[in-house]
Amino acid sequence: MTDQNVSTDGIVEQKISAERDEAFVVFHIGMRINAFWKIHRWLPILLVAPRMVRELVSDSESGLLESRTVLGPGIRNIGFVQYWDSFDALREYARDSDRLHFPAWQDYYQDGTKEDAAVGIWHETYLIDPDEYETVYNNMPRHGLAATDGTEIVSAADQRNTAAGRLGHTDGSDSPVQSSEKG
Repeated sequence: MTDQNVSTDGIVEQKISAERDEAFVVFHIGMRINAFWKIHRWLPILLVAPRMVRELVSDSESGLLESRTVLGPGIRNIGFVQYWDSFDALREYARDSDRLHFPAWQDYYQDGTKEDAAVGIWHETYLIDPDEYETVYNNMPRHGLAATDGTEIVSAADQRNTAAGRLGHTDGSDSPVQSSEKG
């Protein structure tokens, strides 16, 4: 990818794909406010979550590659989509008593969670091997996996034109939609 296809506001003005040679982890984590009136239960979680992300981002050795905040349906659901270099790095952070996550985790479960469902928490962890995922971004700034260090940005043309092509299942000529592409 050349800089000539990147606008002044960071938009890559073409259809691209992100490629990574190493395995990585996609981690989704979030909370759901079940009882708005019980602010004392959900506000501490809401406030510590972005602090955890800042803690991780400030530590280049943490293993966090990228984190995006996501809002779910309504205003009840708040979460993050994160990319990690390994499950071991994610697990090490989660269990490190000197970092923000572990004390918050303990507080959540020690504050009567079983008797009070005012706030729910969830996470999903996906271990991704090279060549077992596909990405596409069209007229977007670097986003998601494409925004992580160690990821190559390539044109999503030819075999990379379709999801099946990017996964190596077709030659990329199976698109039902024809597009006029720049660059």
